[in-house]
Amino acid sequence: MRVQLLYFDDCPNYEATITLLREVLSTDGSSQEIELVNVDTPEAAERWQFRGSPTILIDGQDPFLDMDAPVGLSCRIYLTPDGLAGSPTLAELRSAIEGLT
Repeated sequence: MRVQLLYFDDCPNYEATITLLREVLSTDGSSQEIELVNVDTPEAAERWQFRGSPTILIDGQDPFLDMDAPVGLSCRIYLTPDGLAGSPTLAELRSAIEGLT
């Protein structure tokens, strides 16, 4: 399984998302690496079809993809059970990863 986190430097939520991803990935005892991808130009955003920071890709798939969200350098908002947030919840991440592996 390949796990990538796409972000840009000024994103206030990507480090918290890394922490959540590490927690989810460590629960199965694996030492899965998280590849960090800094999307720093509009061209890179277009190439990655980047719909905001942080974006999580599991084997190249975005489990939280909103096709209506614009491609570009922006903050990403996730709809969680507790309302809008800058990253998915731990339970949502776990479910997404299990659903794609």
